[in-house]
Amino acid sequence: MKKLLFLLLITTNLTIGQNIQELFNSANDLYRQEKIEQAIEIYQKIESKGMVSSELFYNLGNSYYKLNKVGPSIFYYEKALELNPLNQDVKNNLVFAKRLALDNIEELPKTVFQKININFLQKISYDQWAIMVIIFSLIGSVLFMVFYFANTPSKKRFYFVLSSLNFVLLILFFLITYQQYTFTKNNKAAIVFAEKTEIRNAPTLNSNQVFTLHEGTMVTVLDVIDDWKKIKIADGKQGWIISSEIKELN
Repeated sequence: MKKLLFLLLITTNLTIGQNIQELFNSANDLYRQEKIEQAIEIYQKIESKGMVSSELFYNLGNSYYKLNKVGPSIFYYEKALELNPLNQDVKNNLVFAKRLALDNIEELPKTVFQKININFLQKISYDQWAIMVIIFSLIGSVLFMVFYFANTPSKKRFYFVLSSLNFVLLILFFLITYQQYTFTKNNKAAIVFAEKTEIRNAPTLNSNQVFTLHEGTMVTVLDVIDDWKKIKIADGKQGWIISSEIKELN
């Protein structure tokens, strides 16, 4: 009975996978035929099923870029980079999409650690860092067993040094994984979807307007109150925006 259920589960998963691939291929065909809106409908149908990938978000970004919809195109390119930070095609297209955004915000100077974080540590996701932690944990276990059963002092010293080095790297990668996870959770990035919106100094419509943002600008969400979200932009300015006018990436 268990074998039968297992076979049914495998068959079901294979069928779902085939159906998703067929949908993806049909959407790609529609995109090549310049039927962009129809392609988007199918891509989003796949997304609604939870079958997401960097390629899916990349294609959605390209589709919205074709329609000159700045906010959604930047949003999906950023989503694609979240899943695959090393995808150079996404990075290139994101540069072109950001050129369509109206807001030219000068970023605050970054510290040395922030530069290292952006230029090196964030090149891979915290999930990938976690995989490296697991790999080094397994390597450490193997090295300890080899050290334990080594039959000469020289071999024991050699494997002890390797084990110690592996342990240091394991701790380092664990700390990086935790730091990247915390950074991601505490820095909830979002993209402005409203064509134009006024940012206010309090979460009410009758509060003062402090600055204006346009579609496609990236912000960081700091707080939420009812239908409002407190945001910060790259130059350090903060204010409140109606929640429906932005869409969070994470």
